[in-house]
Amino acid sequence: MLEVTINGRTYWVSEGKTILQAAGEVGVDIPALCADDRLEPFGACRLCLVEVVGAPKPVVTACTTPVAPGMVIETETQRVVELRRGVLELLLSNHPNDCMLCEQAGHCILQDLAYRYQVRRNAYPGERRPALPEDPNPFIAFDNEKCILCGRCVRTCDEVQGVGAIDFLGRGFGTTVGTGYPGGLEESPCEFCGQCVAACPTGALTDKKSRGLGRVHEVRRVKTTCGYCGTGCTMYLRVKDHRIVGVDPDFASPVTGGALCVKGRYGYDYVHSPDRLTRPLIRRHGTLEPASWEEAYAYVAENLRRIREESGPDALGAITSSRATNEDNYAIQKLFRVPIGTHNVDNCART
Repeated sequence: MLEVTINGRTYWVSEGKTILQAAGEVGVDIPALCADDRLEPFGACRLCLVEVVGAPKPVVTACTTPVAPGMVIETETQRVVELRRGVLELLLSNHPNDCMLCEQAGHCILQDLAYRYQVRRNAYPGERRPALPEDPNPFIAFDNEKCILCGRCVRTCDEVQGVGAIDFLGRGFGTTVGTGYPGGLEESPCEFCGQCVAACPTGALTDKKSRGLGRVHEVRRVKTTCGYCGTGCTMYLRVKDHRIVGVDPDFASPVTGGALCVKGRYGYDYVHSPDRLTRPLIRRHGTLEPASWEEAYAYVAENLRRIREESGPDALGAITSSRATNEDNYAIQKLFRVPIGTHNVDNCART
């Protein structure tokens, strides 16, 4: 642990941390657009500038500067605030002012920082970033005009997912984010996990399936567990008018740390499918007919008992599902091994 002073108060912070990480440990907020706890320091946005009293170069980026013993740090001096305002003015001068129509309005870090530092004017008129043709993939939308080149999407795809489907293309003012493949994301190694969308601090990357279905203040987030496999990824469903309109990762998940696959993030249409079974069906006289849960339980129990008595326990078997919980799978194998008396138990994942 190291002793440092932040905004006049002394703290003990972990050795080896950056100023940004150390400040976060003790509850001091330093704004940043390119930083992410899952990623290596990048220093692209320059919004995390702080002053280190007595240092040869007092103004440093908090996300790339490690803490040192006895360091005295000021995070909100007039000089720092003016520098941050200048950076925000540069970003907003090349950013469309369409927050009223943006999908991320109310959930945009750039918007929050502009409000925090009262930046409302376009101080540098001139050339703007051009709009690009929409990528034809079914899940992820990219708006080049709103991209601030923070690199969070590129680095998340590379450092977290290990896929490297996207990267910076071009140089200078013409730099953009893309795949380098003529067919876009569908022809790239992209797995459509949506991690890039979750990492984006603006409205540059959004979910196509959620567009126009609800603003941040109109939806409620319901924490749940993905039902597609047995990994147990937790996530938040975005719900409006009792319908799922999108999915957000749970970055506090002890299972995957917020990672989701394409099914977990975008495969929620089945929930509202008219073909989805919502009650048990029992085949009577060759036709499946609706039944109550009590009828279904009694029907299964009666037939399990009948087959066991007529043909012996090995005439029965159970195939469990990886979509069920470990506890459910344990219970079904216990049922067949002990009261029924057979070891004919298998799991669909083995095939």
